[in-house]
Amino acid sequence: MQRHYGLDWLRIGAFAILIVYHVGMVFVPWDFHAKLPGAWWVAVPMMASNPWRLALLFLVSGYASRALMLRNKAPWRFARQRSLRLLVPLIFGMAVIVPVQPWVELREKYGYAESFVHFWLHDYFRFGTIGPLFLPAWNHLWFVAYLWVYTLVLALGALLLPSFVRRAIQRGFTWTMRGPALLVVPIAWMVLVSFWLFPGARETHGLIDDGVAHFSYFPFFLFGYALACAPQTLAALVARWKASAVIALAAYVVVAGVEIRWPGSRMPYPWGIVFSVARSVEGWAAVAALIGYADGHWNRDRSWRRMLTEAVFPFYIVHQSIIVLVAFWLAPLALPGGVAFAVLVAATLAGCWSFYLGGRAIGPLRPLIGLRRHASRRTHVDPRPAIV
Repeated sequence: MQRHYGLDWLRIGAFAILIVYHVGMVFVPWDFHAKLPGAWWVAVPMMASNPWRLALLFLVSGYASRALMLRNKAPWRFARQRSLRLLVPLIFGMAVIVPVQPWVELREKYGYAESFVHFWLHDYFRFGTIGPLFLPAWNHLWFVAYLWVYTLVLALGALLLPSFVRRAIQRGFTWTMRGPALLVVPIAWMVLVSFWLFPGARETHGLIDDGVAHFSYFPFFLFGYALACAPQTLAALVARWKASAVIALAAYVVVAGVEIRWPGSRMPYPWGIVFSVARSVEGWAAVAALIGYADGHWNRDRSWRRMLTEAVFPFYIVHQSIIVLVAFWLAPLALPGGVAFAVLVAATLAGCWSFYLGGRAIGPLRPLIGLRRHASRRTHVDPRPAIV
C-alpha cells in the first residue's frame, strides 16, 4: 500500500480540533477535570465536531492498521509491533503525564488538600478510589487503550479466520459500500446503537462497562481497515463528498438549533429524539465528506507533513494535562473568558511543542512519547502509515 497523505492531513486536523475541543471543555457546563467561568453557548460550536471527531480518528487508525498488517505479514508480528507502540506510551502517560489531572480535580471539586508530590507518591498508585475517582487513571488516554484492544481483536480475527472468509468479507464490504448504502448503513447503525442497543447510555471510557463506545467506534475502526483495500468505496466517497457535506451541515443546523432552544437541559419529546438522530446523521456524513475531500484534494505531500504526522501522538499524550494545569493556575486570576481561552490555547501549543521537540531529541524518551526508538534517516520517502 502507498501512504495516503490525505488521511495524514485528516489525522493532523482531527487532533488539532481535539485539542481546541478540550480547551473548550474548560468553559462549557459539561463535566471536566478543571473549570473556568464560561457560557452555555460555547457548546454550540463544539457540537460541530462532537459527533464525528473520534469516529474519524478510529477510522483512520483502522486504515493505517491494514497497511501495518500487510507490512508485518503475520498477525502476531502486527500485534507485537502495535502493542509496543501503544502500550509503552500508555503506561508512561498514566504514570507520569495523567496524574496532574485527578490531582487538580480532587483539589477543585472534593477538597483534597495535599500537594501534587504527596498525591503522586502516596495516593495516585493506590489502585482504589479517592472520592469518586479510581486511581491510577488513563483519562484522555482511553483512546490509546481502546485502540490497542481493537488491534488485538483484529489480529486475532486475522489469525483465526481462513483466508477465503476474509476475502469474502472484503468483497462483501466493497460491493455494499459503493452506492446509497455508503451513507444509509453507517447512519442506520449509529441510530440503532443510540436508540435500541444502548438507549440513553453515555460513554464511560472504562473499557469493561463501555458497550456504547465499543459498538460505536469498533465498527469505524473495521470500516477503515476494509476501506484501505476497497478503492471503489474510496472513489464513491470522493464522488459524493459534496452531498455528504451538505447533509452534515444540515444535520448540524438541527443539532445547534435544538441545543440553543434547550441549552444544557433535558429536551422535551420529540426533540430529544430529533437531536440524537441529527447527531448520528452529522457524525457519519461529516466523516464521509472529509474522507472524500481528503482523497480528492489533500492526497499530496508537503514539507511540514512528516513532522506534524510524527508530532500528533506526543501532542495527544500531553495536551490535556497542560490544559487542566494551566486552567488551575488561571482560576484565581478571574480573566475574561476570551482572554483565558487564548491563554489556554497558546500555553497548550507551546507545551505540546516543547514536549515533542524535547522528547524526540533524547533517544530513551522517544518510545515513551510514542515515537520510534531511532529517528529515520530517510528525508524524501516516507511510506510508513500513521501510527495511531
